[in-house]
Amino acid sequence: MHPWGKWGRGFVSYGTAAARAALADAGIGWPDVTSVVGADTVRSGYPGYVAGATFAQALGWQGARVTSVYAACASGAQAIGTARAQILAGLADVVLVVGADAAPKGFFAPAGGDRPDDPDWLRFRVLGATNPAYFALYARRRMALYGDTPEDFARVKVKNAAAGALNPLARYRKPVSAAEVAASAVVADPLRLLDICATSDGGAALVLSSMDYARRHGHPDPVRIRAVSTVTPTYPKAVLDLPDIATDSAAVVPPAPHTFRASIARAAYEEAGLGPEDLSLAEVYDLSTALELEWYEDIGLCAPGEGAKLLREGATGLGGRLPVNPSGGLASFGEAVPAQAIAQVCELTWQLRGTAGDRQVPGARAGITANQGLFGHGSAVVAVR
Repeated sequence: MHPWGKWGRGFVSYGTAAARAALADAGIGWPDVTSVVGADTVRSGYPGYVAGATFAQALGWQGARVTSVYAACASGAQAIGTARAQILAGLADVVLVVGADAAPKGFFAPAGGDRPDDPDWLRFRVLGATNPAYFALYARRRMALYGDTPEDFARVKVKNAAAGALNPLARYRKPVSAAEVAASAVVADPLRLLDICATSDGGAALVLSSMDYARRHGHPDPVRIRAVSTVTPTYPKAVLDLPDIATDSAAVVPPAPHTFRASIARAAYEEAGLGPEDLSLAEVYDLSTALELEWYEDIGLCAPGEGAKLLREGATGLGGRLPVNPSGGLASFGEAVPAQAIAQVCELTWQLRGTAGDRQVPGARAGITANQGLFGHGSAVVAVR
């Protein structure tokens, strides 16, 4: 990975730095790569650059197969899924996956122009609903349904900041107290500045290969990708999700038994042959503190409404029964959209190798990542050792 921050350079420099680090970690040269999959950078719903070819050119044209993937916040996971499919299909032995971004200042906003058929554009122009406004609606819903409190949300930030303070790649590397969260400015009630992730620059890369290739190149027991879930919602979709401003009708067809986000993890578990009880850790997309609590429930760590209870018990912190976001999460990194799902798998890899340093989860053997991209892009990766 390239460290997260606001570095003032183009996304290509972050991605190529991460790619070179991944190649060195794998012990192979750039000419050995037979395919490159790039996760496109975006500007609130639109591809910014053709990332696969951009990174291949920056590293030096050498004839590799090239693919570019766009799925909003799920772009990195879909890039991993594409690379894995190429390997399993026999189209490539070793694939470089890269994502990077140079994010704008402040919250993400839609690209210019009038697009009345674009729900992302509509929610800004019709509702004035920025991402933090949506995050606050999710938080209010949890407060109304389950009795969650702003103090519970603050506990998520405190937990993730403590982990991020141990991560040299994180943007924010100092512990935060609940009092500091409560004293930060209100952005969208009930969420405060320290409840919401920043937008950041950063890059992440992975080298994926067949097992035979790994063994031939000195890696007899590598971390293995057991599942990649990229599911879409099921009609009727009865829960509002960013950026949709209405649900499907459920007048005739009953709602699906699981919400969209819950279906993402369920599909990954089914493919992997594992369940939440088999996990050692999880990396989830904590766009806000309240959303992390919802992910606990969506990935099956507890029943709906019990996320805050799990947090209060210390189960999801470093040293707990099942640490969530031992990297520090988006709370410590901020969003570099096409890189983040790849960065989550980097953290799983270091944890499963036992090389995560002071934030190491003892005896880690299996982990899951989870996030959701705009417009119905599900994203979960299960990795095992």
